[in-house]
Amino acid sequence: MMCKKLTLLCSLLVLMLIVKEITPRVEFTNLKCRSVNKDFAEFTQCTLKSINRTYKYISGRVTLYKLPITKARVNFGLYKRFNGYRPFLYNQTIDACHFFKHQKANPVAKYFFDMIKEFSNLNHSCPYNSDIIVEKLTTDTVNHHVTKILPYPEGDYMLETHWMLNDIFCGVIQVYLTLF
Repeated sequence: MMCKKLTLLCSLLVLMLIVKEITPRVEFTNLKCRSVNKDFAEFTQCTLKSINRTYKYISGRVTLYKLPITKARVNFGLYKRFNGYRPFLYNQTIDACHFFKHQKANPVAKYFFDMIKEFSNLNHSCPYNSDIIVEKLTTDTVNHHVTKILPYPEGDYMLETHWMLNDIFCGVIQVYLTLF
């Protein structure tokens, strides 16, 4: 009798560990896209879609009106909520055209780019002659990066990016997520 209870208890503990491992720890909470210069570029899609309680994805599309894009600079910052959002670990500005040619030269930018690489058409260096698209970026990919590759502490985060294309400030994207 005691042996059966011990076996059941051990089985439950193992099951709890397995369930904890397969449960995503990341949840998208909000997405904001703001076009600054609508004559140059405009967000025609900026959506956070919830399919069910555990499956959410982000999609976005920037329509570019003045092509080709030969220069691109991106400032990205990671913020954590402590009585408002405060800078956390990273705030960098990169030359995106140079980065796409030499990704290994900037491991921090590569870490964030690897999250969206499979879901976007940002797959070559400048010039860009078409719209920029991110399609169905799921929490699974982000979860893998923030728990396995470089673990982060629990909390609410915001990744904010500022985009300058051909030396014109075009837009801001804010991705809000919770890590638990």
